[in-house]
This record gives sequence, structure tokens and C-alpha cells, in this order.
Amino acid sequence: MTTNTRRAATRQKLYDAAVTLIAEQGYSATTVDEIADRAGVAKGTVYYNFASKAELFEELLKHGVDLLTERLRSAAEGRRDVEALDAMIRAGLEFIARYPAFAQLFVAEVWRTNRAWQQTLALVRGQAVSVVVGVLEQSVRDGAFSEELDVALTASAIFGMVLVAALDWLAFQPERSLDDVHAALSLLVRGRVAAGS
Repeated sequence: MTTNTRRAATRQKLYDAAVTLIAEQGYSATTVDEIADRAGVAKGTVYYNFASKAELFEELLKHGVDLLTERLRSAAEGRRDVEALDAMIRAGLEFIARYPAFAQLFVAEVWRTNRAWQQTLALVRGQAVSVVVGVLEQSVRDGAFSEELDVALTASAIFGMVLVAALDWLAFQPERSLDDVHAALSLLVRGRVAAGS
């Protein structure tokens, strides 16, 4: 295993430990010692990889949104219009079902404006939403959606809908299947966005 591969694996263990602990007990209550212990590494390993707990958390946010953005891009690839949106909705639900603690943290941090990483959070959120924007803009250019569509707000609404609906599903309706939740959200998008075309 190369040094870069080992370092990436260590960072992933730290991300996994941090996201779980912070989701369980909050950012302020979580210590570097606990993160190191949960990851199964020495405390010095945390500081070797990240200058501080704040930097670890900021990098965790970037890492998680990068993963989500890549899933959205892959889902939309080769698809157009409502089919691309539908595939991204499913990809978003699958991502949140796989990483619910990250989704909880992301949603919680969006509302906190006093954090050092607020600007980073806005940038990475914009990165994920821009994938949806791209599909909507192309759909308007193709004539599949109305030129009156507010692309920026619609993209944010779809992104937010998937995040909140997925968290609600996992917390309050876990008996529902992913297919069931996807079908309901798909119907909303097909009924509202496509109906305006």
C-alpha cells in the first residue's frame, strides 16, 4: 500500500469516526480524543492529518459533498430532462440512506451562520446544487421545460426536498422502502417541473 493510499484510508477512518460522533453528540461536545479512539488511531494521527478539529470537520463537509456531487453527476450522465432529475433524486436518496449521519450534520450546519466553515459549506452546497442547475438549464434550452422556470430556486428546492424527505423517511417512516420514497418524490418533480413545459 502506498503512502497516499494509507493516508487516504486513515483520513476516511477519521471522517467516519467524526461524522458519527458529531451526529450523536454535537460538534462542541465531541473531542479529538474521542474521534481518535473511535477511529482506532492515536490522537497524534488526527493532528498529523488535520491541523485542528475544526479543519477535520471542514474537510469532512467537503469530502461528503464531493461524494454526493459525484453521485449526482453520475446519475444524470447520459440522461436528459425529467429522467436526469429523477435519476439524481434516486442517487441522493441512496447517498443519504448510506450516510445518514453526514446528511444530518449537513442539514444542521446549513442553519448555523456563526461557524468558521460557513463559507466552505456554502461553496460545497453550491457545487452539488450546480449539478441540478445544469440539468435544468439544459432542459430549458431544449424546450423540455418552460423558459419561465426559476432554475436557481428550483434546483435548490429539489436538492432540499431530497435532503429533508430522506431524513424524515429515515427518522419517522423507516418502514417505507427507498423505492417508495423515490416514487413519491419523482411524482412531485414530474408533476410540477415537467408540467410547466
